[in-house]
Amino acid sequence: MHGLVIKNTGSWYTVRTDDGQLFDCKVKGNFRLKGIRSTNPVAVGDRVEIVSNPEGTAFITEIDDRRNYIIRKSINLSKQSHIIAANVDQALLVVTINYPQTSTTFIDRFLASAEAYRVPVILVFNKTDLLNVDEAHYQQMMIALYENVGYECHTISAVTGEGVDQLKSLLPGKITLLSGNSGVGKSTLINRFVPDANLRTAEISDAHNTGQHTTTFSEMIPLSEGWLIDTPGIKGFGTFDMEPEELTSYFKEIFRFSQDCRFSNCTHTHEPGCAVLQAIENHLIAPSRYQSYLSMLNDKDEGKYREAF
Repeated sequence: MHGLVIKNTGSWYTVRTDDGQLFDCKVKGNFRLKGIRSTNPVAVGDRVEIVSNPEGTAFITEIDDRRNYIIRKSINLSKQSHIIAANVDQALLVVTINYPQTSTTFIDRFLASAEAYRVPVILVFNKTDLLNVDEAHYQQMMIALYENVGYECHTISAVTGEGVDQLKSLLPGKITLLSGNSGVGKSTLINRFVPDANLRTAEISDAHNTGQHTTTFSEMIPLSEGWLIDTPGIKGFGTFDMEPEELTSYFKEIFRFSQDCRFSNCTHTHEPGCAVLQAIENHLIAPSRYQSYLSMLNDKDEGKYREAF
């Protein structure tokens, strides 16, 4: 039987077969022997082959080729990856200026990883109802930065509903990944998109203004047209399997200027005739984006990705 992985709890996978049946599945042990160095060799969004057994459960025996995926370095097992979701049409990265604050480094790492695996990303700035004047101004600066790079941005309040209908209009007919730091309001937003989802939400921790995990596993939620993939909140985003010479390609504006560098193998850190460094001096590349690029260049140093980017 062939089907779609719609839930991953870590030990079990729920597969919806092409004829609409649901099976709780385990992974055949030999998957571990095929060189898939991942904490989850099967991901939500995968198309798979399964073989049922008399107990009513099934084994996943084969994974179809993926057209794309979002991947990050496993926090606990540095030599392994963690595939967040596979075969997605777009990702909504939910970020907040405050309550909690999403760092530009986290945003840039997610965007670069999505560029590497050909996943279009839309930035969703949530909790606009909570911002004071200075925070609202900073949000506008952030939006201008990312729109200038080439990313679509939306401002919403999942609590009040402001901007949600416009965002919802982007979902029909697509498989959409919803991601972001813990506490940015993903569950509240899903409850707006799908009122009968009834996802649990939690208050922000007052002590550190950080989010609390309310989603503990990845799951595909059916829409009237399309699917929404809900994922646990991410505290850090360690890049996985990226070579330094490829990294320039994943920062759109750095790549544009890099075409004019004197040396084809320029790392944009110190070389003479570097068009990227000149563009930074001329304020044509945001310093925060360049700092994110440098931090990812340094990812070969074990442990750097463990910080809460």
